[in-house]
Amino acid sequence: MRLRFLILVFALAISSTGCSRFYYDTVEKITGTHKRDILKSRVKEARKEQEEAKKEFVSAFDKFQALVNYDGGNLEKQYRKMNAEFEDCEQRATAVRQRINDIEDVGEELFREWERELNQYKRADLRNASARELRETRVRYDKMISAMRNVERKMDPVLDAFRDQVLFLKHNLNARAVASLEGTLASIESDVDLLIKDMERSIQEADAFLKEMNPK
Repeated sequence: MRLRFLILVFALAISSTGCSRFYYDTVEKITGTHKRDILKSRVKEARKEQEEAKKEFVSAFDKFQALVNYDGGNLEKQYRKMNAEFEDCEQRATAVRQRINDIEDVGEELFREWERELNQYKRADLRNASARELRETRVRYDKMISAMRNVERKMDPVLDAFRDQVLFLKHNLNARAVASLEGTLASIESDVDLLIKDMERSIQEADAFLKEMNPK
């Protein structure tokens, strides 16, 4: 048992250096977990992370909207809330990016392995059927990754806009500064709305991919 643990630790260390194929092969030998199963698990994690990110961005915009509608309350308190929401969004965006990278890492290894193993077939009909399944799976996978990467790109301008508002408010904690932010409200709202729609589309693609990977 100790030996198995040490081998797994070694595999994890190797994976951090970029030797993904060795890592996944070692994990499969030790735990019996195939690349296909790791891929499904990581898609589920990315899906969950996007759901959480969606909530964070909506919450941050709500705080910004409340700040613009400042009514003479504690401006310092409002700023701190907005800053905390922005930092949460940044952390969640980083987590989403990492989840997507993790999916691509194992996904590419899975498809390379599948391609190599096609040459091991003796029966042409089975090889052709497997090759067809590979192509179809790859199409679904690429569609899902494209949707996820689109979300990744859409997060950046929203984060940039939130960062600008937070910094401006930090440097100008007064009612006049808050009033000047109102002009950007509509633009940020539009960007957030588009981001949320893209997140929902990406989540749907993840659901569709998982469904195809788990046929009844």
